[in-house]
Amino acid sequence: MEDRIQPVIIKRVRKVKGGAHGGSWKVALADFMTAMFAMFLVLWLVTALDESQRRGIADYFRDPTMVQGPDGRGPPALIDFEGGSEIALDLGEIPIRPDDASILDEARRVQKEQLENLQVELEAAIERSQALEPFKDQLLLDITPEGLRIQLVDRRNRPMFDLGSATLRSYAARILAELGEVVNAVPNRIAISGHTDAVGFAGTTEYDNWELSADRANAARRALLDGGVEKDRIAQVVGLADRVLFDRENPTNPINRRISITVLNPEAEEAITQREGSTEFRGLGGVEG
Repeated sequence: MEDRIQPVIIKRVRKVKGGAHGGSWKVALADFMTAMFAMFLVLWLVTALDESQRRGIADYFRDPTMVQGPDGRGPPALIDFEGGSEIALDLGEIPIRPDDASILDEARRVQKEQLENLQVELEAAIERSQALEPFKDQLLLDITPEGLRIQLVDRRNRPMFDLGSATLRSYAARILAELGEVVNAVPNRIAISGHTDAVGFAGTTEYDNWELSADRANAARRALLDGGVEKDRIAQVVGLADRVLFDRENPTNPINRRISITVLNPEAEEAITQREGSTEFRGLGGVEG
């Protein structure tokens, strides 16, 4: 009986990972999302730039090489394929729209908070200072639209200056020097104004309260410089005579004789820089310097 050979059939099952399409769909989705992100980024940049900046970008893509164009103009940038550009394509600053009130409000809030913190620090420094201890009742601090105002006022038995004089008394000079050390700890510029009461000079018209208030303001400036305040920090020095009284009900009250030192906020500093001939800051006999 002949041996019959049985055929051996081998079945190979081809397995496909991840189903019918594998993981290729993930790569495609990632590429699509990247392209969409790039498109939205380009759209945002285009809407944020002005016309001259758009022209700069268009010129760049027309000729991104260092080859001079037929019109004689050079390329806007040099492409460095190893990681950077030797000459940057200057797009300028993307402007913040002036009608964005929320940004301006937030900036003002931060500025006010900084000045309030400075006021707390100054009050604490005054409390700690032995030199200032006897004169705390002559130092008045408050927040104004221009910034943090520090006023050194006269008392009936403790004036800062001799009557009709612009020479600081020794204790007043020490007070201003101490204040100078504290004020110098912040970068804001300062404005100094001198004020008198409404008592006029007797028997003279050549020297009056305008000159006196301006001279006293400059004396205060020099004392602050002695306390460490840098010259560039002084934005303005003015004399206002008796035009801005502290006690309007009693124009001869000694408290009207005072020196005001204002730590300016940025808006007030810019206003002082741009203002010319304003009687609000200079007065008729004011001195700027």
